This record gives sequence, structure tokens and C-alpha cells, in this order.
Amino acid sequence: MSQVPPLMIGPYKVDPRVVLAPMAGITNVAFRTLCREFGSPTSLYVCEMITARAIVERDPKTMEMITFGADEHPRSMQLYSVDPANMREAVKIIVAEGLADHIDMNFGCPVPKVTRKGGGAALPFKRRLFGEIVAAAVRNAGDLPVTVKFRVGIDDEHITYLDAGRIAEAEGAVAVALHARTAAQRYSGQADWSRIARLKEAVTTIPVLGNGDIFSATDAIKMVEQTGCDGVVVGRGCLGRPWLFAELHAAFTGAPIPDGPDLGTVGRILFRHATLLADHLGPEKGLRDLRKHMAWYLRGFPIGGDLRTRFAMVSGLGELADLIGQLDPTAPYPEEAEGPRGRQGSPGKVVLPEGWLDDPDDAAVPVGAELMHSGG
Repeated sequence: MSQVPPLMIGPYKVDPRVVLAPMAGITNVAFRTLCREFGSPTSLYVCEMITARAIVERDPKTMEMITFGADEHPRSMQLYSVDPANMREAVKIIVAEGLADHIDMNFGCPVPKVTRKGGGAALPFKRRLFGEIVAAAVRNAGDLPVTVKFRVGIDDEHITYLDAGRIAEAEGAVAVALHARTAAQRYSGQADWSRIARLKEAVTTIPVLGNGDIFSATDAIKMVEQTGCDGVVVGRGCLGRPWLFAELHAAFTGAPIPDGPDLGTVGRILFRHATLLADHLGPEKGLRDLRKHMAWYLRGFPIGGDLRTRFAMVSGLGELADLIGQLDPTAPYPEEAEGPRGRQGSPGKVVLPEGWLDDPDDAAVPVGAELMHSGG
């Protein structure tokens, strides 16, 4: 693919036009730093989901999660809310205290504990409430650009993405991103990229980003070519594979896409991730957090079951270094490591508040809707 122009998110040039999707329990400062080391410092790397109410109430765990690298710029924070008042107050705090440079709003989460409160992917069905929440962020964000991410709809009978895109555009969002699945699909099946193309036709004055099933640099280029989207949002494809950002950088700048790393290189990357997590969370908590990444990093490589188990239970940097030393550093990157990774699951009925589908123009905030905890 020939070189393409950069994506502008407000005043920020995103070049190449690649965004790391916020993922609960994954995109903390350690993982974002690692992805930035492989990719471009001017791509966009979004933190884990932060709950607006938790900022307003100064929840200690949430305030700790709002951690960015010293050289991380722009600092992108994803905010979740179902209440315009909480969104307004949270954004005021973010601006007043300089907590972030960019706010991304989450209307795409399909998790039952979120949708049963009317949040995440359930919320755009309530058009007026959705518009009021976006407006509350934009009008209080000052110079901070606000972007909005959502799904195709609740299910095949309740499609919301075209309205959501137009409303977000009208209320002043500087870009929208579409995960091309319904909430009912969760992460199963295939993303319908044709929906991204339709959103691009409907939303004409701000960038439209595509998300869903980008597991390689080639996938990203195909999405842009097939949909005309202005940028790509990469989630599960980089799990245990932060070097995907180097491959994306090459693809979008017209350079040859590098080969996947051998096992020795993966071991060094894994140890770098461990060091970053230990610095961020402390050695014990950091290494515990790393365990979830092990199967992704080692996928497809010829490693015995016993060694895999020991990696999955690692508790210290010294132990990790010893285990990495037992790997065959010359083992080439396996074909089995390619393709979908992370949660897939199966489709299912979306859990919604009682009477949620009765009136799309009802702007009432659901009772007890705001989740206190951040991170999904």
C-alpha cells in the first residue's frame, strides 16, 4: 500500500493512523509503553476504561489507574458513563487537573454487567441520552478532543451505529470508531466491515475509524482499502504480540513488513513486559498480572506442557529469566501464532434494563446505572 496521510484527532497527528484499543486489564501503562516502543510514538494508545463516577468520587484504585508514561503524548483516556451529570463533572476534573490530553468515550462494551445497567453497547439505543452524554463531555472538555467508540447495535433487530455516528458528529466529537459487531455477537463470528463503509458514508465531517478482526498488518490495510475508513483500532490482535505495531507501522508507511520474531526475541520482549509491569505495579503484583499474557506470547511455539505451566505460574523476575533461559532461542515464529486471539466466546442475548427497548427517545438515566469500578 502506498503511503497514506496521517489521521488528525483534534490537534494531534496520528501517524501512522493506528490506535491501540482500550482493553480492560490489558492496556495499562506497561503494555502501552511496550506497544509504543514497537510502533510509532505518534500513533494513539488508549488506557483502560475509566468510570466517570469513580473520578468524581476520587476512587483510589481508579486514580491509580490514571497513570501515563513520562513521554506518553497525547495521553488518551477512555471514559465510561451512563449519566450526563457524572460525565460533565468527570471531564471538568480531567481538564482542571490536566489528567489527559484526549478523551475517548466507551459505548461499545458488550459485557452483561455493563449492558444490564444500560451502559456500553446498550446505550446508543437511547438516542437522546446518548447525545446528552456526548454533549456533556464535549462542552466541558475545553481544548481536549473527544472521540466516541460504539458497536453496530444491540443485536440484528436493534441497529444503532448510523444514528450514533451522526449524533456524535453533531454534538462535536472529533472522530468516531466502530467495532463492526453487535453486542449480541460479543467477540464471536466475523466483524462486518461493510458497516464501517456505511458509517463512513453517513459521517462526512470527522474521521471514521474501523475496529474488528485486525489480527495482522495485512488485515489493517484490507480494512482501509475495503471500507475507506480513516484509521484502524487494534484490540485483541496485539495480545502477546506488541510487535504487531512495528508491522502496522511498516504497512502504513510503505516499508516491508518484518517477519515475526523467533522464540529468543519473544523471550526478551516478554522480560521487557515483566520489567515494565514490575515498575508500574511492584514485582509481586506485576508478575501476577503478566501471567494472563503468557499463553498469548508463547502460542504456537514448540514448548513442553510442563514449561508452559511454569510460565503461567511465574512469580518473580529471577524465576522468569530462568524459564526464558530454558527456551530454544532459535525456534522460528510459528504459523500457528497467527490469526484470532483473545476472547471469542459465543453470541448470546444482551442483558438490558427492564423496558429498555420501549422508547429510544427516553433520556432518563437508569436507576443505579453507574458502575463504580474502572477497568471493565
